[in-house]
Amino acid sequence: MSFELTECRLVYRKYFPFWDNLTDDQRGLLCSNTSTHRFAKGTNIHGIEDVCTGAILVISGCLRAYLLSENGREITLYRFNPGEVCMLSASCVLKSITFDVVIDAEEDSEVYIVRGDIMARVAQENLYVENYALDNAVKRFSDVVWVMQQIMFLSLDKRIAVFLWDEMSKTGSMEIKMTHEQIAKYISSAREAVTRMLKYFAGEGILELSRKGIRIIDKKKLRELIS
Repeated sequence: MSFELTECRLVYRKYFPFWDNLTDDQRGLLCSNTSTHRFAKGTNIHGIEDVCTGAILVISGCLRAYLLSENGREITLYRFNPGEVCMLSASCVLKSITFDVVIDAEEDSEVYIVRGDIMARVAQENLYVENYALDNAVKRFSDVVWVMQQIMFLSLDKRIAVFLWDEMSKTGSMEIKMTHEQIAKYISSAREAVTRMLKYFAGEGILELSRKGIRIIDKKKLRELIS
């Protein structure tokens, strides 16, 4: 559903730095074509067949963007957390982006979606919007390159160790409440291989495994795996 102009102004001013450089007509156009959506965990938001879903702003929850091969293999590119904007779901704005990205709700999520064709129209008229879209895409492309480097050049134990360390640093907690399947998706590996490696880590006293997830018990050893 669309939201009110007052709320729209607050959201755009907070999350989109180009707001103050828009004309009144452009502001009205964007606000009238921005809608609120709630997605349950596991729901697909943007798929390969979707031409231009639009720019997605995460308000709560978490989204996962990934590549999907013909044989069903997934390569997770990045996750979007509250306050982050996905522009790769708006391919009509970024015509130079030619690869297909799939986006799912990793958790129950609330998002704002700006219609892609409208965002593209405003970007053509306004240099600030175009620059924002390109800057957003470039930053995400850096994340994609990092993921590919991990897959191509790091062994599985290091990839898992890097992932666990990053999650621990991000959340500030030694508890990582994820399934082995989720971790396998994030690092683009098989669940069975991840399970075997986590059991090895547990045997080395690096972590503990339980039904709730993973608990890091020796940060020093985990860090040594990354070095």
